[in-house]
Amino acid sequence: MQLYNTLTRQKEEFKQISDPVRMYVCGVTTYDEPHLGHALATVIFEVLQSYMQYRGINVKRVQNFTDVDDKIIDRAAENGVDWFDLTQEHVDSFFEAMDGLNVKRADVHPRVTEEIDHIVALIGELVNSGAAYEAGGSVYYRVRRNEQYGKLSGRTVDGVAELARLEPDLLKENPEDFALWKAWKPGEPSWESPWGPGRPGWHIECSAMARRYLGDQVDIHGGGLDLVFPHHENEVAQSESATGVVPFARFWVHNGLLRMGGDQKMSKSLGNFVTVRDALKTYSTDAIRMWVFQSHYRSPATYDVENLVAAERAVRRLRQAAEAVNAGIGTGEAYDADHVRQRFVEAMDDDLNTPRALAAIFDLAREIFTEQAKGSDISDAQATLRELVGVLGLTLEEPDSNDTTDDAKIEELIEKRQSARQDRDYTTADQIRDQLAEMGVEIMDTPQGTTWRRA
Repeated sequence: MQLYNTLTRQKEEFKQISDPVRMYVCGVTTYDEPHLGHALATVIFEVLQSYMQYRGINVKRVQNFTDVDDKIIDRAAENGVDWFDLTQEHVDSFFEAMDGLNVKRADVHPRVTEEIDHIVALIGELVNSGAAYEAGGSVYYRVRRNEQYGKLSGRTVDGVAELARLEPDLLKENPEDFALWKAWKPGEPSWESPWGPGRPGWHIECSAMARRYLGDQVDIHGGGLDLVFPHHENEVAQSESATGVVPFARFWVHNGLLRMGGDQKMSKSLGNFVTVRDALKTYSTDAIRMWVFQSHYRSPATYDVENLVAAERAVRRLRQAAEAVNAGIGTGEAYDADHVRQRFVEAMDDDLNTPRALAAIFDLAREIFTEQAKGSDISDAQATLRELVGVLGLTLEEPDSNDTTDDAKIEELIEKRQSARQDRDYTTADQIRDQLAEMGVEIMDTPQGTTWRRA
C-alpha cells in the first residue's frame, strides 16, 4: 500500500514495522458542535484504519479531544457557562454526530484535561535538556536550537520569526519560540506545575498523548492540511527533542479541507459551517459518507447541495443492486465478481484512492443488473458489493424518512428557494427543488404561494 507522506512530499510504500500499526489523529477542539469539516477528517482516517484491517493489518487509532483552549475559555465566557460543562457537552455532541455517520470509535479518545501529568512530565524533559526554558511562569520551546525545524512544513525559522513578531511576547528569548506551558491568568482554568499554575500549550498536548498511548514513534500521524504549520511542525520538534527518536512520525497523512462556495474553508471561527446534526436531517448517513469518498482525501471537498443530492442518488443505485431479486440462484451460472474486488484493492492501495474504488463498485452494480437480466446467479456479486461498501462504512440500509426529513427543514428549504426565485437566482432555486425531490417532497407553485406534500 502506498500513502502520500507530507514529510517526504511523495507517495511511499507503507511497510508495517509494528503490530499494531500506531496511528494518531488530531481531534476536535470542543467549543462548538461538530461540523462537516470534522466529519470529513474523522471519516477519512476511520476508513484508512478500516481498509488496513481489511487487508489484515492491525491498527491502533488514537484520536484526541482538545478540551482546554483559548477558544473554549472565550466561548464559555461569552455564553456565561462553565468551561468544563461546555467541553463535556461538545464531547458528547461529537460522539453523537459520529455515531450518526456510522463512524467507528477510535481505540483511545484521550482528553487533554485527563493527561496533564504526562504533559507536565514531557515539558520537564525538554526544560532539563535545554530545549525549552521557563519565563514568567510560562515555558517556551527554543526553536533555533533545532536545526531540523521546518522540515515538515518547509518553513524557515526566520520566516516563522517574522510571523511571530505580529503578536509580540516580551517573555520569549526569540519571537519564533512557542509556548509549552502558559502561566495562569485570572478567570482561566489551571493546574499545578514546577513552573507555577497554568495550562498546557496546544502543540505539546498531542506529543504527550501520542507518546503515552503509542510510544516514542508513531507509524501514521493524521490531520487536516491546515495543521501542517504550526501544529504538526511543532509536534515534530518537541517529540524528537524529547525522545531522540527520528522521525517522530514515519508517515504524515493530511486530508484536504472542506470548502463552502467561494473557495472559503468551512470552519467554526468563520461561522460558515454546517453541523453534522443539520446535515443528517436532510441526507442519509450513507449519502454523506459517499460524498466524502467522491473526492480524493488530499483534495479539497466542496459543500454543495447538488453533490450531496447526487450522492443520495448514487447510494440508492447501490442499494437497488444489493437488493436485486436473484432469479438465477440455484439454476443460473454463478457470476464471479473477484475482478472487481481486485480493482477496489488496487485503487485503495494507491494512496486511498476512493474515487477509483467507487468506480469499481459502481461498475459491479451495473454488472449485477446486466447479469440479473441474463438469469445468472448474482449472489456472489451482491455479497462482494456489500463487502466492499462495508470497508467504506456504507450500510445500504433504507433510511428512516422520519429521521432524514422533518417538516421544519422542508419549510426552511422552501423559504430559501422562494428567496432565490425573488433574486432571480434560478440555478439555486432549481437545486433546492431537486434536493426536495430527493427527500421525497413534491412542491407546487401557486398564485397563493408554494405548497408541498410527501410524494
